[in-house]
Amino acid sequence: MSAATWRVAGRTLPGPKILALWMLATVPAPLVFFEWTHRWEEDPGVSAALWWIAGAVPVLAAVVAARWTWSASPRRSASAPVAAVVAAALVSAVFVAATMAVYRWVIPLTGVAPWRGVVIACAPLVICGAVVGHLLARGRPRRSHPSVRHGLVTGGITVVVGALLAQLTVQLGAEGSTVRYGEWEYGAVGPYASSASESGHLTLPAAGRYAIYAVGFAPADPDCEVTGAGANARRAQPVTIPPGGYGGDAASYAWVATVDVPSAGAYSLSCRTSDPETSYTVGEVPEIRGAVGALIHWPLIAIWLLGAAPGLATIAATVRRRAGRRPAGDVTVEV
Repeated sequence: MSAATWRVAGRTLPGPKILALWMLATVPAPLVFFEWTHRWEEDPGVSAALWWIAGAVPVLAAVVAARWTWSASPRRSASAPVAAVVAAALVSAVFVAATMAVYRWVIPLTGVAPWRGVVIACAPLVICGAVVGHLLARGRPRRSHPSVRHGLVTGGITVVVGALLAQLTVQLGAEGSTVRYGEWEYGAVGPYASSASESGHLTLPAAGRYAIYAVGFAPADPDCEVTGAGANARRAQPVTIPPGGYGGDAASYAWVATVDVPSAGAYSLSCRTSDPETSYTVGEVPEIRGAVGALIHWPLIAIWLLGAAPGLATIAATVRRRAGRRPAGDVTVEV
């Protein structure tokens, strides 16, 4: 490839704003859409999430093809359609593969994943989108870069929205990737067991880690402690981003904390909350597939930074472009 082709390719690559829009359309959007529209006790399926990728890929291909057409040299106009389609196909393949990797190893939702079917469906959609993008951009001048103020405002909004959606995505992804959650048989604290300000009785069958679940609308940040069986008091470790939606028709549960006990035996559970009518129960730790099972325990600031990364990149690119536009000062050379 010539140096001119490499320059065109560099100007064609999607920027942080396009990356942010792609991530929004293919990861948080299907999870949030399902959360708003799902039926009771129905888990989000990976199949439906993957088809959101097929729906978004022609738009991505059209944008990439248009950027290639705007950046290509006029003397290459005869091969421009083919080059635009090839560029769109390569970029789309990378984006599709990366998003599929998210649903394979990070948020492996339940159900059967139609990997091959989605890939086959994406191929003609990419070609159609690239052709449309090339035809729309051909013969039209490329729009100038947005103003610095516009770039900073867009980047700031993307930072806030990305941080909030990152936390919500981790929560909903953990709920959808749960393959097993505990039975509520080891004891509880709350109105149906005892007052939330008093201790509830636990009978734990073995040493190890147990989960504390908030029942219904109980606060997700209780200060819980387990005592008994001749051991010192064990303070529960809160889950940073509590996944919920567990349970059945009678009540829903959210995993809010974990506690380790040294041996089997009788224990007492106490949870200090502002609402004495709340209830908490103890069961087995949920089994969550994929990396999202670890992400729910990360510091919240780290999750926010992951979501804010595209917005921060947009701000950095805007500042760099502003510095490039700034006229150079006069240089005096003394002899």
